[in-house]
Amino acid sequence: QVQLVESGGGLVQAGGSLRLSCAASGRTFSRYAMGWFRQAPGKEREFVAAISASGGSTNYVDSVKGRFTISVDNAKNTVFLQMNSLKPEDTGVYYCASRWATSSGLYFVTENSYNYWGQGTQVTVSS
Repeated sequence: QVQLVESGGGLVQAGGSLRLSCAASGRTFSRYAMGWFRQAPGKEREFVAAISASGGSTNYVDSVKGRFTISVDNAKNTVFLQMNSLKPEDTGVYYCASRWATSSGLYFVTENSYNYWGQGTQVTVSS
């Protein structure tokens, strides 16, 4: 089992920044691919960003490219999501997800690819 705990959410004005963290425990973190998803009020959960177990490959939804950066610190068993130039449409609950990766270079962009999920952290961007 892998346990994931997100932190770093909050209320920020449009144009501001937040850094989300997801601390993992329970397994060898360096063999797990990680992802961030979000769910806005009244909408389905959507993919935001993903990173391979090695940290060398990443992928982003088009709406956050150039503004968000996903990174991983395997020594600390933590994945980060740096969010800059935030917009009101970025508002939602942000979830961290993980799964075992057969290759350290793989990342995953669909919800059903992931086995483990955190409880979520609220991000609210005011206009």
